[in-house]
Amino acid sequence: MNKKFLAIASLLGALSVGLGAFAAHSLKNILATENIQIFETAVKYQFYHVFALLVVGISYNQFFSKYLKWAGNLFVAGIILFSGSLYLLCFAKQFNWGLNWVGIITPLGGLCFIAGWLLLFHSVTKKTNP
Repeated sequence: MNKKFLAIASLLGALSVGLGAFAAHSLKNILATENIQIFETAVKYQFYHVFALLVVGISYNQFFSKYLKWAGNLFVAGIILFSGSLYLLCFAKQFNWGLNWVGIITPLGGLCFIAGWLLLFHSVTKKTNP
């Protein structure tokens, strides 16, 4: 078990629930429908990858490898880059903050997610585990 990944996943999970509730109850008065959908996508992907991070944290001792550690770090980076950029983008678009370039960060977060999943796969399927 890796307490660091479990702790981060727990906090990000709580944040996901809070942001989801905020989106459902308060954002309708602040953001356009298109921007609410962007925000909800960010929450959804954040929450999905909280579970991936929990898997990494729970399986850490059984499948430990540098690849598993990288998988966990990439899931965290993906949440920050993918979801974080979408959170910022939906407000930037709504209030004309001139930060529309933030959208180019989102695919980097997606690549972190994909790489994290592939490294998780590699970690749990390699022939020898300590």
